[in-house]
Amino acid sequence: MPETFGDALRRFRKAAGLSQPKLAARVPISVSSISRYESGLQAIDEHTAARLDDELGAHGRLLEYLPPKTLDVGPLNADQRDRITYSVRFPGRIDEAAIAALADSLAAQRRLDDVLGPVPLIPASLAQTGMVTDLLKEVNGPLRQQLASVASEHVQFAGWLHAEARRDAEAVRLLGQAEDLADEAEDGTLAAQALNFRGYLARQQGRPRAMIRGFLTAYHTPGAHVAQRIGDAIQAAQGYARIEEADAARRLLDTADGMLDEAARDEPPPTAYWLTPTFHRLNSGLAHLALGEHSEAVDHISTGLSNLPEDQQGAEWTQEYRAGLDQAKAAS
Repeated sequence: MPETFGDALRRFRKAAGLSQPKLAARVPISVSSISRYESGLQAIDEHTAARLDDELGAHGRLLEYLPPKTLDVGPLNADQRDRITYSVRFPGRIDEAAIAALADSLAAQRRLDDVLGPVPLIPASLAQTGMVTDLLKEVNGPLRQQLASVASEHVQFAGWLHAEARRDAEAVRLLGQAEDLADEAEDGTLAAQALNFRGYLARQQGRPRAMIRGFLTAYHTPGAHVAQRIGDAIQAAQGYARIEEADAARRLLDTADGMLDEAARDEPPPTAYWLTPTFHRLNSGLAHLALGEHSEAVDHISTGLSNLPEDQQGAEWTQEYRAGLDQAKAAS
């Protein structure tokens, strides 16, 4: 049987070396509540679960065991919720409006990541990903490809959240699944983005050669949007700079610059809305930093950070660029 929330709570509590009374006093809640949670005799609310997760130092891992809310599909209107509920009950009757509602729900979650960070979103993301991929198993016919595209988006977002939270193994698994679904949907932009996130994860792991492979594979993916290819070229350049192949890095930066006019004529894909000139400047700054060009790095990163949309200013993913800016300033 799969591990329940109660099982996980007991495991984390014992790993922390805490008795039920000691944990209850820290939260604080009654000892009997801890006992009932662990035995599965009492449902737990999200606030208490978050307090337990914090006291146990689980960093969001305990929250992943919360039972998913029934059809937790985000801030949708009643008609959209009804369509999704109906489609889950009768997959063979799914329509384009229900698929669009699933995409709208994910779009709202993506924006929340910029505000809340990855860990609070992971449980709901996994629940919704499971719902959509299970639905896809039951759907055939003309709408399957369209649903596969939305399923790829959901799985990819879950993979990104795990990558951002540095749960690397699960991130790799999910991003590989997202890539396969994108291929089924014949959606090059989604396939390229899944590969880009693999490159991002390699960067966090300090593996520049894996960075280069990931970003260049994304760059060469058929159907990749020009905004994606600019970002891939810039980030691959950073990888080359890190292995001291400066000429290759500069050639890629020149390649990216040569695509900027084309990108200016076309909005980035909705599934990669953040790929703006402002965002590209952030990654250009990291590439220049890796090349030892510190004043250029300061200019790019500081300009990029100051021009981010308000809802992205405090995003957890910006910390990498803020650290890069501090490093470039110290070396200037």
